[in-house]
Formats: sequence, C-alpha cells, structure tokens
Amino acid sequence: MAMIILVVLVQFLMSVHGENLVQDLKITWGNDRGKIVDNGQIMTLTLDNFSGSGFESNFEYHFGKIDMQIKLVPGNSAGTVTAYYLSSVGDNHDEIDYEFLGNISGQPYTVHTNVYAGGKGDREQQFHLWFDPTADFHTYSFLWNPQTVIFSIDETPIREFKNRESIGIPFPKTHAMRLYSSLWNADDWATQGGRVKTDWSQAPFTAAYKNFKADACVRAAGRTSCGPQTVAWMTKKLDGLSLNRLKWVRRNFMIYNYCDDTKRFPQGLPKECQVRE
Repeated sequence: MAMIILVVLVQFLMSVHGENLVQDLKITWGNDRGKIVDNGQIMTLTLDNFSGSGFESNFEYHFGKIDMQIKLVPGNSAGTVTAYYLSSVGDNHDEIDYEFLGNISGQPYTVHTNVYAGGKGDREQQFHLWFDPTADFHTYSFLWNPQTVIFSIDETPIREFKNRESIGIPFPKTHAMRLYSSLWNADDWATQGGRVKTDWSQAPFTAAYKNFKADACVRAAGRTSCGPQTVAWMTKKLDGLSLNRLKWVRRNFMIYNYCDDTKRFPQGLPKECQVRE
C-alpha cells in the first residue's frame, strides 16, 4: 500500500511543475537571504558581505529535461557567482553545471559550464551571452538522457557532451542528481581571474528564479519512476537546425574551450577532444 502511494505521489509531482516553487524547491542555506515570494511564483537568492544563499530540489532526478527561468544579478556584479547545476553526492559524483560569473557594469556576463562523471571534471567551456541576462528572465535548460547532455539557453543549444563510454570516456549516467543553485562570493577567481574584486558597497546582490519545470524521471525511496513524457526527451538529439544554432553560438560567443588548451594538457588533450564529430 505504501509503495502504491509513493508511485502515485511521484507521478503527481512529475506532472505538475512551475505552479508553486514550494512543491519542488527548498532554501537550504543563507537564512532569510533566500526567499520564495509572490505566492510561490518567485524565488530570490541574495548575497551580502556576511553570507550568500542557496536552494535545492526536493527530489532527485535520473535523466530529464530541466528548465528554470533566471534573472541574474544586475549592475556591478563583479566577484559574484550564480551557480545553477545538477549534482549527485559522494566522492565519485556526477555533475552538470552552469556558473554565471559576475561583471563590471557594461561588460558581458561569462557563462562557465562543466561536466563531471565519476568525480572527474576539468571539462570547462565558457561563453559570453548575446543578451543582457539581468534585464529579464531567460530560460536555462539541461537535457540529460543516456545518449547526451545538452545545455540550452532560451532553447538555443550552447554545448553538447555526448556519451562516448564505448571508447572509455566517462559519462554522467550512474547517479540520480538534485538541482541546486547558489549565489556566493568568488572574487578570488570569478571576474578577470580575480583581478576585479567584489564591491560590497553595491550589496546586497540578488538573483531571481521562476517557472521551474522538470520533465524527468524521479528517484525516491530507492526506485526511479518515469512518466509518459519521457518519450519526448529520452532519445532526443540535436537536429540539423539545432546543430546550426550550436555552431553559431560557439563561433561567435565561446571564449574558452578546454579542448583547445594544449598548455593545460601537455601530455595530450583529453580523449573526447580527439573524437571527430
């Protein structure tokens, strides 16, 4: 009987998202610097010179399409980082992350991305945005299935990390992951390699979130439940139009790619960098 109730509950939670953030997310640190307001429609995270703040999802996901609309810290946000990522726990954790690195007013935000599998990361790619992410909300998405991980902004793909386990490249598929986000001070590295420090006279710094959506398989009580919507994304890959948009982003807005950093890897680039598409 308990298992039947659990399955019904999980299926309900999988089918209803974005109507009220309280059902999906919880503030985990920062005391009252994290808030859910407007009858559960908006979440805000705040950073001041005492502490940042953060939240996590109430459930773990094992493959899915995760969307969140975010409005980043406006003005002089140098030194701050807004992190938004999926992660498991443990030494051999998997992780798929965005980190939005703050800027001096008038300069573009840097989007830092990384993929961890089995505890190993070092797969950084960075981009400048082609819009002002502080003026309005934009949708930041993960599509994670057994074949690929795709990072997208407003449905424009910016990065893909394919499953190449067949040639010995680890891929994040073993562990279920929660969604996390945090706003914190990282002025030792975030802006121009740490040369520009956080101006605390501009504090508090605030990022806002809304319209969370998880079309995902939910892991609970040691079992994974997937709804009928999994068909739409479980085998999804980039089509021709999406590949062209991905190439446009990489050609015009990519500012760092670990696969081009030969000085960092004097013994040879990682194996996935040597695979031809």
